[in-house]
Amino acid sequence: MDIKNVTVAGSGVLGYQIAFQTAFHGYNVTVYDINDEVLEKAKAKFDILGEAFIKDLNATQSQLDEARGRMQYSADLAVATQHADLVIEAVPESPQIKTDFYHKLAKVAPEKTIFVTNSSTLLPSQFAGETGRPAKFLALHFANEIWKHNTAEIMGHPGTDKEVFDTIVGFAKTIGMVALPLYKEQPGYIVNSLLVPLLTAATNLLVSGVSDAETIDKTWMVATGAPIGPFAILDIVGITTAYNINKMAADATGDALKVQTVKYLKEQFIDKNKLGVSTGEGFYSYPNPAYKAKDFLK
Repeated sequence: MDIKNVTVAGSGVLGYQIAFQTAFHGYNVTVYDINDEVLEKAKAKFDILGEAFIKDLNATQSQLDEARGRMQYSADLAVATQHADLVIEAVPESPQIKTDFYHKLAKVAPEKTIFVTNSSTLLPSQFAGETGRPAKFLALHFANEIWKHNTAEIMGHPGTDKEVFDTIVGFAKTIGMVALPLYKEQPGYIVNSLLVPLLTAATNLLVSGVSDAETIDKTWMVATGAPIGPFAILDIVGITTAYNINKMAADATGDALKVQTVKYLKEQFIDKNKLGVSTGEGFYSYPNPAYKAKDFLK
């Protein structure tokens, strides 16, 4: 299966990164979103992303210009997908929004088109029946700052065709990713199955009064050689995400420590707009967080 034309549906935090990364590596990319206003905002973000590619990948201006030249934009799903060999879905993480999107997509995309979801929490089997082509549907999950944290977790569902799965593994490699195949469905894939327990354990230690955030991070960094600790990771991921995950767990279980964690995150961070790197302050202050200081680990 030959992939040349890629449509990225959704130009949010990850969608616009996926689109640019794909175009940068030589593919024709069409960015789809719900209206032209949203697409115009995405175009502005590509300028900032280009600066990151120059800094982190030593990209040249001509490479960036060529990538931009391979990109088109459309708020019409039929137009956006008319030549697509692959559609990468990066719409909001809502089962209903994704279901509605796949119903519309199935009606307009060519029969040849492979569909992949970038969902980080929802399983492909939840939507396979809604796509109209379950054998050509699977998950392709990227991490934030895709050009640096270049993981691509590929996860099918029981009905995914093996040739399609292998095609996506190959595609991921061609756009500069380290392809990470999963052989069965797993909530949280590999990365979050490892990461969430670490972040949960760190938060539990903090909220229970066992130690402070800097000491916990320092412990993890010294003991494992990791470049950053769990609270630095939470600042990057966004404290709102941590709050939402803990709130869902607290509401579902009533667990006392989860309830305490939700209260702590709300009062100390959410209410004060200290949401992490995005707002300039979270567990650390940015752009020069304490964990980057030379003497932090002493």
